Amino acid sequence: MVILSPRLAAVASLVRRGSRVADIGCDHGFLPVWLVQSGAVNRAVAADINKGPLDSCKRLVEESGLADSISCVISDGLSAVEITPDTDVCICGVGGELAASMLDKCKMSKTAGVHYIFNPMTRPEALRRYLCENGFEIEKDFIVCEGERRYNIFDAYYTGKAQIKDESFYYLGNITDFSEKEYFLGLIRSLKKKERGGGDFSDVIKDIEARL
Repeated sequence: MVILSPRLAAVASLVRRGSRVADIGCDHGFLPVWLVQSGAVNRAVAADINKGPLDSCKRLVEESGLADSISCVISDGLSAVEITPDTDVCICGVGGELAASMLDKCKMSKTAGVHYIFNPMTRPEALRRYLCENGFEIEKDFIVCEGERRYNIFDAYYTGKAQIKDESFYYLGNITDFSEKEYFLGLIRSLKKKERGGGDFSDVIKDIEARL
C-alpha cells in the first residue's frame, strides 16, 4: 500500500467516503491509489496535462492492480473530467490563480454537490477570493507542515451565493488553528514587503498578529 506524505494525507482526510474522486494534476498518482487501496473510495480518475507524470501514474495503478478502479486521462485542468454531484475534485500542487482558472474554464464546475479540495502551492488568497466571489462556500481550512514547508489545505462546495469578504478572510479563510506560527510570521513578512511596494495590508497584518 502506498504511503502518503503529510500534505496528501491531509487532502485525503477531507475526501468523502464512497465518492468518485477526480485528482487534477495527479503527478505519480499516490492520492487516488491510496484512496482506493484504503477503501475510502471505489473509483477515481487521475488527470494530468503532462504525459510524463501520467505515465508514472499509470504504472503505479497497474502495479497496484487497480486499472479497473482508476482511470488515467490527459486533461488540461478539468476539461476531460466528468463532474457529477458525487465527485470529489482534488486540485493540488498548482498555484491558487491556476486552480481558480481551472474552475472558471469548466462549465460544470458550478454544480451543486461537488466537493472541491484544494492545496494551492502559491497565492491561496487568490483562490479563496475567486471562490467567494463566484458562489463557493469554503468549509474546513488549515495549515499542514511537511518538512520545512507549510501548506494551505481547504475545501469548498458551490452554493451559488457570491460573497465579498474582508481582505483578512482571503489570507486566513476559516483557519482556527494558528499553532504553525512560522507560516503566519512568514505571511506577515510577505505582506510587509508588499506594503513597501505601495499596498496597504495593515488590517490583515493586525488580524494575524491578534490571532498568534
